Amino acid sequence: MRILVTGVAGFIGSTTAELLVARGDDVIGLDNLSTGDISNVPRGVTLVKADIGDAVTIRTLGPFDACIHFAGLIASGESMEVPELYFENNVGQTMTLLNTLLSSGLNHFVFSSSAAVYGDVTSSPILEASPMSPTSPYGASKAMVEDYVAWLVRQGKFRAANLRYFNAAGATRAHPERHAVETHLIPLALDAAAAGTPMSLFGTDYPTPDGTCIRDYVHVLDLARAHVAAVDTLANRESLTVNLGTGVGYSNREVLRAVESVTGHDLEVRELGRRPGDPATLVASVAAAKEILGWTPQHSSLEEIVRSAWESRQ
Repeated sequence: MRILVTGVAGFIGSTTAELLVARGDDVIGLDNLSTGDISNVPRGVTLVKADIGDAVTIRTLGPFDACIHFAGLIASGESMEVPELYFENNVGQTMTLLNTLLSSGLNHFVFSSSAAVYGDVTSSPILEASPMSPTSPYGASKAMVEDYVAWLVRQGKFRAANLRYFNAAGATRAHPERHAVETHLIPLALDAAAAGTPMSLFGTDYPTPDGTCIRDYVHVLDLARAHVAAVDTLANRESLTVNLGTGVGYSNREVLRAVESVTGHDLEVRELGRRPGDPATLVASVAAAKEILGWTPQHSSLEEIVRSAWESRQ
């Protein structure tokens, strides 16, 4: 298959592209390198440096059998400060990308969505049928794209998959997690452990057993496998929406203890107030992913996630 991977220089996009190349797909990667790292791009990928909203460049690339769309801004906290940036990048430019690809006959579209579309859900684990009620512009931007994609599917424009990640984490040697501005708990904690600097813990008064947020962490390799499975599954399904997680949640305090155990370094923790837009608990129901994609996580124990992320830095 000829597959376009947007955000190919990013954490999950590069890992997925590597799996596609390994199985023989012709992979064209699109990335403006504003946050991605060119060293992440796997050998065998044809890299095109451009924005996803650059319709002129995208038209020159010709037709694709499928597009896996990772590119976008990802920080919930930042989105609360500059919502206009998130809607322009994550919604406006994605619509341009889709409209351009449709004009050349795109068949399958796999969207990198997020558990942030659910918002502050009180039930756990979260089912795909739960209403979308995002609490941040980031989550709202993902929900808006899902809605747009659903309308295109209804009109027979293409087949599409929405993959709602919970917390992407872990790493491989070839693809460590690295962002221009890091906002994710595990890499921040590993940075603090390595440097001996204080670690900020946002929110200790949530309605959870230890007062800190609970999240469902899924290894980047497992996420990559799910995207490959989604491309193949769309050969036999018009659409699908599934959660990608493990069904098990860990509190922020539990994650910090795991970091201390793996690294052998004690963390100096500074307890701060809540960040706007952070739900108390996000844990996935993963039954649909298993049934529809034939997918189950294989590398997503908390110990393996933290250890792989730590070892990728060595």
